[in-house]
Amino acid sequence: MKRYPLKAALILVGLVSGFTGVLSQAKEPEAMPGEFVVKMKSQMKLQDFHEYVKHTIPDLNMIVVKRPIFETRESAIQTLSQNPNIEYVEPNYIYRASKTPDDPMLGQLWGLSNTGAEDSSGQAGVAGVDIGAEQAWDIETGNDKTLVAVIDSGIDYNNPEIQNNIWTNKAEAKGKPGIDDDKNGIIDDIHGADFSNPSHPTGDPLDGFGHGTHCAGTIGAVGNDGKGLVGVAWKTKIMAAKFLDKDGHGTLDGALMAINYATKMNAKIMNNSWGAGAYSKSLLEVITRAHKANALFVAAAGNESKDNDSNDPTVIPAYPASYNLPNILSVAAVDNTGKLASFSNYGRTKVHVAAPGVNIVSITNQSYESLSGTSMATPHVTGVAVLLAAHFPNMKNTQIRNRIISTAKAAPALNKKILSGGIANAYTALMNISPTPDMNNPTYWNSKDVNYSTPHPYADNSTFETLIQVPGAKEISIYFAKFTTEPEASSKR
Repeated sequence: MKRYPLKAALILVGLVSGFTGVLSQAKEPEAMPGEFVVKMKSQMKLQDFHEYVKHTIPDLNMIVVKRPIFETRESAIQTLSQNPNIEYVEPNYIYRASKTPDDPMLGQLWGLSNTGAEDSSGQAGVAGVDIGAEQAWDIETGNDKTLVAVIDSGIDYNNPEIQNNIWTNKAEAKGKPGIDDDKNGIIDDIHGADFSNPSHPTGDPLDGFGHGTHCAGTIGAVGNDGKGLVGVAWKTKIMAAKFLDKDGHGTLDGALMAINYATKMNAKIMNNSWGAGAYSKSLLEVITRAHKANALFVAAAGNESKDNDSNDPTVIPAYPASYNLPNILSVAAVDNTGKLASFSNYGRTKVHVAAPGVNIVSITNQSYESLSGTSMATPHVTGVAVLLAAHFPNMKNTQIRNRIISTAKAAPALNKKILSGGIANAYTALMNISPTPDMNNPTYWNSKDVNYSTPHPYADNSTFETLIQVPGAKEISIYFAKFTTEPEASSKR
């Protein structure tokens, strides 16, 4: 036994003295080869800018440039940053839809009303693990004055499930074809705009991927019409701000333009079921602009099973969900038993609420599909925000955000995992009541410290028992603050 400390010390010394590698580093975030988003300090003077300009974003005073693809990212940024007219430079990051595909299956909308029935995969649920939609609908079902932007892969605006809830730009609908009637920079943007090719935006955001349509259906499939599905909000106005292409991929410049468009067109709520591991100053800036315009930015926490609060330098938080901005509401995913989805990101400060996100049935392009992901959880929360905005039209974006967080329904599996520790709930949000604590969660129980240790060293094949009594307690949960065992006595260890 006396050899153990010496042996342990020798092993530690050997590890330290023999260490010649470097600490593992995070993988460089994916970006378009050779492309950079450049923020200018003042109005752009392209004639003085001696770079190949792919396109410009005048509203944001930004330029997208192309450099030789053989040049390193670091070198290109350093070279561009030497221009005194440039405020900052960053790669044109790539973003992807935050979904985990599943087999198509039409099933019950357990996220809205969970009776304990099986979901589309056959997993039995737990009654009440939902967003409380049925109770909420007795109070509010939405209206056509609340404009929500789905910043995604577009929307199948002809789908009968949501057609009557699609936003129409009256200036363009009543204007002349081929003319920018409302002078917003996009021609014929009747139901939204398409920035999936940022150099050539168009006014037709028809969904070629299905992801945005699925989100839109959860938010606002028309309710009480006797057919198909129903969204969290029976009535609303949904705008398509498309930047993800037919494969669910998009770039930073497209995201900037889509968010900026939604802000200019006065969207009160923005659904963002996409993300990547890349901090972007320009993305932070455009979301801040949305905040100043009183827009709520609901964002998917991400599907990498990671802690967005981690201090590990190799763990990159998911953005845009992890920006510390007062208008961002970050959403994790739970299954129909209330457990954090295996793929869902989490974080005690950077992820705020959870919502149903496993085997969620909604519409895609002219069909129904069951999909999983924080992408599917996010529109549930967006729908709750739509109901709040409809019922309380003077509510500010931060008030809606804070109301949803503070009234989330506690779930034991989410305790110390996310900020609210619970699942967003439409009814309690509308009523502004904090749900009754789940008394099955030992966090809410009274505690009593008990110390117990066995004789040591103990003989082989020994059995020890102890009785713990708590007078008046109906149930006891034992939490081991410290649990240690002795190593087996052997000179070989």
